[in-house]
Amino acid sequence: MIDWLTETDSVHDFLQHLVDDAVAGSGADGCGVTLQRRERPLTVVSTGGVADKLDEKQYGQDDGPCLQALRTGLAVHVPDTLQESRWGSYPSFAADLGIRASLSLPVPVGTHTAGALNFYATQPDAFTEGDRAALASFAAQAGGAIALAQRLADTEDFTRELQNALVSRRLIDQAIGSVMEQRRCTEEEAFDLLRRLSQETNVKLRDVCARLLTNLAGRPPTPRPPLRPRP
Repeated sequence: MIDWLTETDSVHDFLQHLVDDAVAGSGADGCGVTLQRRERPLTVVSTGGVADKLDEKQYGQDDGPCLQALRTGLAVHVPDTLQESRWGSYPSFAADLGIRASLSLPVPVGTHTAGALNFYATQPDAFTEGDRAALASFAAQAGGAIALAQRLADTEDFTRELQNALVSRRLIDQAIGSVMEQRRCTEEEAFDLLRRLSQETNVKLRDVCARLLTNLAGRPPTPRPPLRPRP
């Protein structure tokens, strides 16, 4: 997995590589990776030509082996779609597309995202017990890559929020200094004046300070970004 992550340009490419390899090394004829965020499932990568259609059918009826695996965290094995009675019209839809067996494995991602790795085969009983155990390792690898990407995204969001907060703090400090100089008042009095102005005008304190500094300087303020620690 580490080799694949370093050799691909994105998590999307990594997952595509993973499903291609999973299909090539198993009895599957197709595979798709489903992720769900904000209650909306989406097939992010697929191979074999039918995975997207089968996934979309399940999304449309809000039921199916893929969604069951995603929601319960348990593997869902369909030995033969012609003998399957669960999930309404989905089994017959799959059979009409030539799919006779499927295996949906939950992808262990994290609290923000749910996922499933879905394998499809044109032959009934295509997934032996050994196949199911081997393919579970691909689900674990997919989960590791997605969780890593999610943590990186969360870290970037936190860093961005922190940077914005520090920039806002600098604007407020500059505005307080300007008010103190103009009114010959204390820092506390200057801040209280700016805060009251923010409340009375229903404008964020940062924006009140930015407008004040713009009016004083004749141009928008360009607060220095926070200093980065040296490596």
